[in-house]
Amino acid sequence: MTEIADLDAFGLAAAYRAKTLSPVEVARDTLARIDRFEPEINAFIVRDEAVPLAMAKAAEARLMKGEALGPLDGIPVTIKDNLVVAGWPCRRGSALASSAPATEDAPITARLREAGAVFLGKTTMPEYGWKGLSDSPLSGITRNPWDTRMTTGGSSAGAAACSALNLGVMHFGTDGAGSVRIPAAFTGVFGLKPTYGHIPAYPVSTMGFLAHLGPLTRSVRETALAMNIVGRPDKRDMTATLAPIPDYLEGIGDGVKGLRIAFSPKLGFDVEVDPEVAALTEAAARRFEALGAIVERADPGFVDPIDTLMTLWSAGAALALRSISAADRKKMDPGLVAVAVEGEKVTAAAYVDALLNQRNTLALAMARFHERYDLLLTPSLAVPAFEASRLTPAHGRYGEDWTRWTPFTYPFNITQAPAASVPCGLTAAGLPVGLQIVGPFGADRIVLRASAAYETGNPFARITKPRRGG
Repeated sequence: MTEIADLDAFGLAAAYRAKTLSPVEVARDTLARIDRFEPEINAFIVRDEAVPLAMAKAAEARLMKGEALGPLDGIPVTIKDNLVVAGWPCRRGSALASSAPATEDAPITARLREAGAVFLGKTTMPEYGWKGLSDSPLSGITRNPWDTRMTTGGSSAGAAACSALNLGVMHFGTDGAGSVRIPAAFTGVFGLKPTYGHIPAYPVSTMGFLAHLGPLTRSVRETALAMNIVGRPDKRDMTATLAPIPDYLEGIGDGVKGLRIAFSPKLGFDVEVDPEVAALTEAAARRFEALGAIVERADPGFVDPIDTLMTLWSAGAALALRSISAADRKKMDPGLVAVAVEGEKVTAAAYVDALLNQRNTLALAMARFHERYDLLLTPSLAVPAFEASRLTPAHGRYGEDWTRWTPFTYPFNITQAPAASVPCGLTAAGLPVGLQIVGPFGADRIVLRASAAYETGNPFARITKPRRGG
């Protein structure tokens, strides 16, 4: 017998149509599993069971009358703590933030509400999303279901933990330097950073043009379905695309035959990649040849843009903390405060140079690279998940700088191009590894198509309950 916990968004929608399941049954089952697993993973910062049950009852009433709002009506989802939900606080992982409920929905949550999705709660993140880890002074440590001693990565930490365990079938996060793809890789789920502006954002992130919104799901088709709903324009975001959104599910099963794909094991950077990560991602790249693609080893040819990233990132942190007193800063994550202090030293000229000239140079380099290759494959990360209390793995080869094990994600926040992390296997210790698939600016459907082709031939490993290794 199929359990509710085994169903994806499409399976739930089919069960609703057949009236073999109701949204209320699904909500209650999911909330019960959250109650069971939350003490082990610590993935939620807001839980308010009255809200999802009321939303599920409203969806059930519509479905019984044959008046479903669409394919997400009655589908359970989670929302990251930095995305505004009317009626719930938006604390962005900070204990200093107000606990007052928000009075309006962000564009992404408005579209989900209009579609009839059931909001299970808000998920954890590091303070202001400043790092690719899973802890904050507000919520403590969010733990990886594959091994609860390990980090989920971040900053969409709780979203990834919930996705791995199917605690809701869609999970919405943000990605300013890898914050969807990092935790997706560490937890064995699919994470998409769409082309910038394809999901409208409001309020605007202090990380500006680096900050993308994106879904984490257990299958590629669920992410495509999510994009069909949340990718609609919203007048509150002046930088978002106004073009009609495509049907992201259309052609998703067309495969990769004939596509020209580059595989770059290190992006040409001087970076140490874990041997198991290197082996699994190279094997995954070879599988695209078996699927009919033309795969070649090729580096894009740009230098590590870490200085560009940190100019924009630190200045954004400084903006986020500009009204916080020295006394209150002592209550915050010391790493965030240190980054903000560096950001306070960034001159206006340096910021504009990074924002305009350096970003454009990198984007142009990638545009020229994509004249030769339809897609670029890299490891999502240089390492598998490591101990949850650390910034970097214990072996010390990355120092204390978390960006040293994430060198493959942030370049594509700078270019604003679509990039996804696809699960591509498990290490000997049973920890997931991700393959990153990068497309040209605006080519989200090709990224999804390639991801779906890989998933079809290489089903993603699944987990049903948290594990503790060792």
